[in-house]
Amino acid sequence: MPRTAAQDTELVRNGGFEAGLDGWTCTAGSGAAVTSPVRSGARALQATPTGGDNARCSQTVAVRPDAAYTLGAWVRGSYVHLGASGTGTSDVSTWTPSAPDWHHLTTTFRTGPSTTSVTLHLHGWYGTPAYQADDVSLTGPGGDPVETPAAPTGLTAGTPTSTSVPLHWQPVTGATGYTVHRDGAEALTTTGTSATVTGLAPATSYAFQVTARNSAGESARSAPVTVRTADAGGPGPGPALPEHALVGYLHAGFANGSGYTRMADVPDTWDVVNLAFGEPTSVTSGDIRFRLCPAAECPNVESPAEFKAAIKAKQAAGKKVLISIGGQNGQVRLATPAARDTFVSSVSAIIDEYGLDGLDVDFEGHSLSLDDGDTDFRHPTTPVIVHLIQALKTLKGRYGPDFVLTMAPETFFVQLGHQFYGSGPWGGQDPRAGAYLPVIHALRDDLTLLHVQHYNSGPIMGLDGRYHHMGSADFHIAMTDMLLTGFPVAGDASRFFPALRPEQVAVGLPASPHAGNGHTPPAEVRKALDCLTRNTDCGDYRTHGTWPALRGLMTWSINWDRFGGWEFSRNFDAYAWPRAAATTR
Repeated sequence: MPRTAAQDTELVRNGGFEAGLDGWTCTAGSGAAVTSPVRSGARALQATPTGGDNARCSQTVAVRPDAAYTLGAWVRGSYVHLGASGTGTSDVSTWTPSAPDWHHLTTTFRTGPSTTSVTLHLHGWYGTPAYQADDVSLTGPGGDPVETPAAPTGLTAGTPTSTSVPLHWQPVTGATGYTVHRDGAEALTTTGTSATVTGLAPATSYAFQVTARNSAGESARSAPVTVRTADAGGPGPGPALPEHALVGYLHAGFANGSGYTRMADVPDTWDVVNLAFGEPTSVTSGDIRFRLCPAAECPNVESPAEFKAAIKAKQAAGKKVLISIGGQNGQVRLATPAARDTFVSSVSAIIDEYGLDGLDVDFEGHSLSLDDGDTDFRHPTTPVIVHLIQALKTLKGRYGPDFVLTMAPETFFVQLGHQFYGSGPWGGQDPRAGAYLPVIHALRDDLTLLHVQHYNSGPIMGLDGRYHHMGSADFHIAMTDMLLTGFPVAGDASRFFPALRPEQVAVGLPASPHAGNGHTPPAEVRKALDCLTRNTDCGDYRTHGTWPALRGLMTWSINWDRFGGWEFSRNFDAYAWPRAAATTR
């Protein structure tokens, strides 16, 4: 018998919240059913945003392909949003900046030719007061009932540390979230397909499983993966670095007001020396070249043979020497597969010629940007992003586990992604916003160090919903807390950038007031380190954890530190780092 046309009907389960939160999922325990204020019936939703959570409450609803729907809700509060995602056409959203009394939000959409479910969502905005919602409605042809999702597959573990294990799995159709189980007990929940379980004991085996969930319930558990954490006090995965390291850039290819510093004259306090810079022959060629500073510009420059001998001496003393690609003037856009392959071969030639330990990615300016429509950092589609990821993975695979890979993005390309990502869902934003996030995420298991430049930065919103300004302890605390806690990208809790391991993170600072905007006095640097590693002297900012294993500091530059009487490196050497195992709260 042919199927008759489906009739419009009410599709939202418990849209009036009379059964509490039945059918709804709210982030981080942000939502509750309250008896006042209500628009109708006995209950309504109240959800409270925080500095790091927009209080998103969602429900997945079964729909018909290629059908029209009307979504509505009554809301109260400031910056309340209503929308639908997964429509298969254009996702929709509407909002009110201020609704002191009940206000009706409504929008319409049409499903795609193969769409069988959509996710409805309500949310507020970071750091604003609680909002209320009632009588949520979706009318249109009803679809088949939402089914409990299948068990996740493809669960794998990345490289463990002594206290944490990174996990990844394949997405499950129809799932709105996932729960990670450790030795049978719930360890954490997430809306993404990766997570890092922390607070583990060293040299201990753990069994992990994952379940998927939606409004119909929770799936069966995935096949287990057993992982043993690293030994306590060991060097950790990848290339061996000191427990707390000092990273500096050496002006090897040019001179400026700081003067030229020979490689042999770099003090032993520097654990990682980044040679500045390898630069392309043209923006899109991918052909990277490196040369020592010309004698006419740097009268005291050493010969290539002396330079290479000094590198070997540093390495014999346990130091790492890398080639840094990019910098302020070295724009690199790997727009084609040919540019990608040329990048790999030319960077390899530099590494091989000078016997280097690895690569630092210092892409600035317009090197990285996101094409319109590239909105998910977990699945980038922009060629310059995809090709860079492929090139870095190729280099890591070519040189093996001891290859040192570091990155030095500006805050605009990383932490700003908490608010803005690319050109945005409706266009018009700076397409460079957050553009490093897909690169960092794709390489997180291969990444030795991320040292974001906490200088030459505008104000950036932290997880507390406030703007923070460079040059103070507060800025370094807030920016680092974002990396070690993780954050929703562009405010979307379903696209959560997972935390990095503390031993992967260093704080990037100017070595002196002459080195760049945002110089931080030594006393403020100590405050930032005390807060991040000891949870003391934090000021008004409340971090989401305490990380004694924070790797250290990066600075621009060794030359400027020498110009300033080595103040920066002397203060690093004088700081008493804690040695306790990392904890979270």
